[in-house]
Amino acid sequence: MTNSWTNWAGDQSCRPAALAVPRSRSEVADLVANASAIGQRVRVAGAGHSFTDAVLTDGLLLRLDQLDRVLDVDQASGLVRVEGGITLHRLNSVLHEYGLAMPNLGDIDVQTVAGATATATHGTGARLPNLSAALHSIELTLADGRVIEVDENSDPEAWRAARVSLGALGVVTAVTLQTVPAFVLEAVERPLAIDDVLADLDAYVDGNDHFEFFAFGHSPIALTKRNNRTSQPEKPRSAAMRWLDETFVQNTVFGAVVALGRRRPSLIPVLNRTAARVAGHAHSIDRSYRVFVTPRMVKMTEMEYALPREHSVDAIRQIKKLTDRAGLDTPFPMEVRWVAGDDAYLSPAYARDTCYIAVHMARGMAWEPYFRAAEEIFDSFGGRPHWGKRHFQTAATLRSRYPEWERFADVRRRLDPTGTFGNAYVDRVLGTA
Repeated sequence: MTNSWTNWAGDQSCRPAALAVPRSRSEVADLVANASAIGQRVRVAGAGHSFTDAVLTDGLLLRLDQLDRVLDVDQASGLVRVEGGITLHRLNSVLHEYGLAMPNLGDIDVQTVAGATATATHGTGARLPNLSAALHSIELTLADGRVIEVDENSDPEAWRAARVSLGALGVVTAVTLQTVPAFVLEAVERPLAIDDVLADLDAYVDGNDHFEFFAFGHSPIALTKRNNRTSQPEKPRSAAMRWLDETFVQNTVFGAVVALGRRRPSLIPVLNRTAARVAGHAHSIDRSYRVFVTPRMVKMTEMEYALPREHSVDAIRQIKKLTDRAGLDTPFPMEVRWVAGDDAYLSPAYARDTCYIAVHMARGMAWEPYFRAAEEIFDSFGGRPHWGKRHFQTAATLRSRYPEWERFADVRRRLDPTGTFGNAYVDRVLGTA
């Protein structure tokens, strides 16, 4: 194995001094202790779906691909113990076998559980928090090789810090998740005028278990998605129809549109309008994890911010104006979702109901001017960046946005006093240990 690593988007890479794929949690402890003893820093790579330099290191890089076992399932309580390297895709399938499910999911499932929770990955649902809120307990391997377990009772400070940790406290080798009984969702996709959606936004957000929409620049249409729990039996689309929609239309055709926009940026306005106009209605009734998840194959880079929910309409309108501006054209739509507040110290939704707005740029196109302009808008609303997506913040600009910043810092100093689990990204956004 060569000592190199590249993320999914292909725009972040590194050549660590050592890259290891441990086969057991005890091997993780030995590797970390040995690296720490010779002064190497340690980072962990999940599935590579972060767009930041969060993984990059010139020290030891761990990949937990082999730590993907389900360790225990308690169907009565819904508590499920898994190793940190298990992917959401595998987890969802196993949970369904036991009649269980994650209460909410994002729109891709290739991430590892440890990576998805460490960056506060989220779905949409005004009454549902991000994925890290499901962490009932967390097993951490520390710099000296010690293994500790933290939960709300044994160490509430560390538990609230470790749920969204950016990998800065230790290696998450196992977690216990609080799951729910498996459920079925009725999914309805429908294009609507964005002005009509914004005029009655609270009714859409509060009137559905899960509501989100996509909106292209240069188009007055919002592509809305409503997913609601139902007692109806599953009526999934046929494999052929699912392939036609999710693989051919949403990836192959959309990929061709993106490629054309990259080659001929002057065509992006008409491509935006055309893509929004041809979007049709869709309806299905299926297992929750099949409804939540959609394959994402078109390479891009992304910025996403968490804003106080009460600013949703104003922020959406301002970002929409930005995407209409000449010179900041993108072939991708913005994506808007909502989540409930939670109490993890570094959660972007900490202590406030939240609207997430994501902006994207195709791989190979200049993204910085657009993202910097978007970030100015997000900053004006007190936005907090998604930890796995591009932003230009530092510890100095972020500290005041997180009421419990110092409590996280105290836990970090206690669990990783030598800064073993840092890197340039962690030092930049959290400060040095």
